[in-house]
Amino acid sequence: MSLWIKKPLDILMVEASEEGEHTLKRSLTATNLTLLGVGAIIGAGIFVLTGQAAAQYAGPAIVLSFVIAGFGCLFAGLCYAEFASMIPIAGSAYTYGYATLGEFMAWIIGWDLILEYLFAASTVSVGWSGYFVALMKEIGFAIPEKFAGAPLKWVEAHRAFEWTSSVVNLPAMVLIAVLTALLVVGIKESARFNNIAVFIKLAIVLAVIGFGIKYVNTANWHPFIPENTGTFGHFGLSGIVRGSAVVFFAYIGFDAVSTAAQEAKNPKRDLPIGILGSLAICTVLYILMALVMTGLTPFMNLNVPHPVFVAIDAAGPGLKWLTYFINIGAIAGLSSVVLVMLMGQPRIFYAMSRDGLLPPVFGKVHPKFKTPYIATIVTGSVAMVFGGLFPIDILGELVSIGTLLAFIIVCAGVLVLRYRSPDLKRPFRTPFVPLVPILGIGTCGFMMAFLPLTTWLRLGIWMAIGFCIYFLYGRHHSKLGRAEG
Repeated sequence: MSLWIKKPLDILMVEASEEGEHTLKRSLTATNLTLLGVGAIIGAGIFVLTGQAAAQYAGPAIVLSFVIAGFGCLFAGLCYAEFASMIPIAGSAYTYGYATLGEFMAWIIGWDLILEYLFAASTVSVGWSGYFVALMKEIGFAIPEKFAGAPLKWVEAHRAFEWTSSVVNLPAMVLIAVLTALLVVGIKESARFNNIAVFIKLAIVLAVIGFGIKYVNTANWHPFIPENTGTFGHFGLSGIVRGSAVVFFAYIGFDAVSTAAQEAKNPKRDLPIGILGSLAICTVLYILMALVMTGLTPFMNLNVPHPVFVAIDAAGPGLKWLTYFINIGAIAGLSSVVLVMLMGQPRIFYAMSRDGLLPPVFGKVHPKFKTPYIATIVTGSVAMVFGGLFPIDILGELVSIGTLLAFIIVCAGVLVLRYRSPDLKRPFRTPFVPLVPILGIGTCGFMMAFLPLTTWLRLGIWMAIGFCIYFLYGRHHSKLGRAEG
């Protein structure tokens, strides 16, 4: 029975209001939280995936792919906002699952969220490394290729990893090390760094949209939905849906706002603002960016690691000056994504440790900095290894499937709690229940179905490892389970 034991909301509320030596420092405002969300969302999606998904799957109709993915995130975001206002405590979807679906489902979510936060940090650090190496080359400092690439690559034909000529992706590892140290020092200092990075990349994105729109050739938008090649998912309507599953990665991060619940000054009001505000801002920017990029050059030309640069370069000498700023914007943008992902994961570990499902060391708070420093160092160390060894495509697909699964469980949790405890105080209420949660589950499940079979197999292996840890350690050390026993 302990598998399905639920954590009472009154206990969660007490934990949320605790203050003292072993609790996190409350210093984040609604503006900080919104910028954390924007910092997490705008990154690899807008600087890399937009062009590649347009070239391979949807053409100019990549705009519609963003709309589909955006709706899936909107439905999930509304459910996150309700939970975040009710249960303003570190742990995000893990905590919500513990309160509504039981301990075993909470463990599944917590273990699954590692795929989102830890692997996303690794994934984006690899993308950051590519732009950083390009910028260094521009200023005359060439980093040797063998120290700037993944030593492993996945060969689909052999269904196996093979060695490349690279030794390690050193820039990716250095970035993670620096940001991990920053997160140990303090959440306020980390938020300040994030704010600066967000303003830089927003300025670049707005410049690309504002100046690029004057050079758009509308002929590049025709046909808006390219004819299907005869292969499912390659253009046509199926290509738009496949594109939405791919660019979904571009939205990952808004839920990281909820992991900072115990560091928010007024979480019941500010968390919904941060979650929904960042999601709305980024959706508008993505749609405008996609329109400008596919309008500046034929979509076939965007299948490159730096599509924004290619699109602006195609506009001719009139926008040549802007190409010099794109690498800077990408570096700032991607670094803030890595920062927020590295911030989110330790707070999941912190919450799980306090519940006894992970060893107590993960719940240790630094006496001076008031941050979960052991969990942060462990997260950063593992992320460094994956970022230094693996290619971006393998990591990115794992992040997408893990996040979609977490979103589905959160939407289901809202449904369960509405029917089981309809009278609970909800400072923010998800509108149109049960329609919105059901649409969230359906949209995210639909996008999961379009991910490759090998990604599903890796998810299965990952979850099997998680089950072993839970049944060998977590179930026997659960504080709630022992209290009930």
